[in-house]
Amino acid sequence: MYVGVLELDVLLGDVHSLKQKRAVVRPVVAELRRRFEVAVAEAGNQDLHRRALFGVAAVSGDAAHVREVLEACERLVAARPELELLSARQRMLGPED
Repeated sequence: MYVGVLELDVLLGDVHSLKQKRAVVRPVVAELRRRFEVAVAEAGNQDLHRRALFGVAAVSGDAAHVREVLEACERLVAARPELELLSARQRMLGPED
């Protein structure tokens, strides 16, 4: 079993309140869950209205599949015009860990 974790630090576009932030973050989280069947949460920067930290996790019996899914998640977030991807970090846990 392989568990992959992706951490995405993003800057939000024209957002001036936490309420507006929620309106941007929720659809991104929902789309990642729906399209890739991954676990997703806003995992940090909840008190900052122009920043968000997404945590994405995927589990599979194949390490290559986990990497593909996480890379596709990263591409989806990077392609959204209302977000600027500042950094992305991947971690993988396998049977030997």
